[in-house]
Amino acid sequence: MEDRLSKIYSKRSVLGFSIFFSTLFGGVMLYKNLIETKKKTEAYTVLGFSVILTTVQVIVGMMLDNPKSSYAYLWGFVGGYILANYFFPKYFPNEEQYHKKSIWIPLIIGILLSAVFIALIIYGGSIESQ
Repeated sequence: MEDRLSKIYSKRSVLGFSIFFSTLFGGVMLYKNLIETKKKTEAYTVLGFSVILTTVQVIVGMMLDNPKSSYAYLWGFVGGYILANYFFPKYFPNEEQYHKKSIWIPLIIGILLSAVFIALIIYGGSIESQ
């Protein structure tokens, strides 16, 4: 009965955050869903998958001579697709029985983290050019 009252992020929000921020971000959202519903072992499986896929993405991105931002979106889509269409239905087969969590807090966190990374890139670039 308690599971029915749990609030979780929707499958679409996990996919969207994976595409626009990273698979790790979407994985953390799904991890929080699983922790909220007291599925700790499954939560660590999802988190481990997200960390491994994000690490592979970074390594492959560093190996490319001319990386493009579209690769990041592609990797995010692939990771998000796996999270949303494999892990999510596996652990939440009846998603509609759960209340939906608002995405505002993760969205604000994602925007703030992105702003920090962009500022570091700009600041780092200005130091290199001196």
